[in-house]
Amino acid sequence: MKTLLTQLAKFGVVGVIATVIDFGVMNLLHYGLQLDILIANTAGFVISLIFNYLASMKFVFEHREGMSRRREFVIFVVLSVVGLLLNDGIVVALNKGLALEANLAKIAATALVMMYNFITRKIFLDGTQA
Repeated sequence: MKTLLTQLAKFGVVGVIATVIDFGVMNLLHYGLQLDILIANTAGFVISLIFNYLASMKFVFEHREGMSRRREFVIFVVLSVVGLLLNDGIVVALNKGLALEANLAKIAATALVMMYNFITRKIFLDGTQA
């Protein structure tokens, strides 16, 4: 149980940093450069994804024996693309559909997608047993 709690804590730290990157890029592009929320949100998500992969596979999850790094990255990206679709859908629905401010919509989306990310990465990428 301790390893799962330690892993969750590390996932949280990596996630907070990735979230700061994600929000920073989104706000810079949306509010600073006046880009559409969908473009700004997607760009923030993609940039934070690159950081998240590198940090997650170094500090949070252990490499699964018998899985190539290439396959690991492909799985990470596929899971993340699903996360991006969920994230974008939630942000757009809340921001454009319910007129919720962009950052509040992003907070809600981030919380939901965070749960999805940990569970799916634990199942498909982690080489440790829970």
